[in-house]
Amino acid sequence: MPRWGMVIDLDKCFACQSCTAACRMENNTPIAGKNQADMGRAILWNEVLPFVEGEYPNVQTTILPRPCMHCEEPACIKVCPVKATYKNEEGIVLVDYDRCIGCRMCTVACPYAVRYFNWYEPEWPDDLKEHLNPEPEVQPRPKGVVEKCTFCVQRLRKARETAEAEGRTFQATDYIPACVQTCTGRARYFGDLDDPNSLVAKLAHSPRAYRVFEELGTHPKVYYLKQG
Repeated sequence: MPRWGMVIDLDKCFACQSCTAACRMENNTPIAGKNQADMGRAILWNEVLPFVEGEYPNVQTTILPRPCMHCEEPACIKVCPVKATYKNEEGIVLVDYDRCIGCRMCTVACPYAVRYFNWYEPEWPDDLKEHLNPEPEVQPRPKGVVEKCTFCVQRLRKARETAEAEGRTFQATDYIPACVQTCTGRARYFGDLDDPNSLVAKLAHSPRAYRVFEELGTHPKVYYLKQG
């Protein structure tokens, strides 16, 4: 069984935000709108965080692309009172939106701040409604649930169905999240961390590789390659 993970090369990422846009369109992530944005509310399953150090003109900016870390030991799962958040057999941390009661305990427990409470009914401008993803797994979520990156798990199901229809064995390379597919700088790598021959597994063991807040013991499956 694959253990899906991602590696992000910070030397290649230039914060173009194509991953953020692709994630929004693939997963029907709600658009906050001006009123909600004025209250500091937004939902971004996949974003690029800027960190600025120093004072002008001696300013240095670093960036950190941040999807869900899909931890091996997720703190979010341990605190959910209704078992709405769970990890599937392939290590992808998911949310059962029908079970979620919106208590937001998972958002407090997550040290990576990658979970978003849906404060408002999903709304899209009329000219964007035709672009909504029709897949059942990504239909617009109801108000009052917690949303997060799922490694585009609906693509995994579709890739397996395609392989079966074509009479061949499913390969790990058949499945790729939207953010990885559209990354302009080719900074993102995705695959089976348990396959020693996969590129993502080799990069995860690179001397440049590290994980955010690794000392917390959550064991994220998203790795970063340090800037050279």
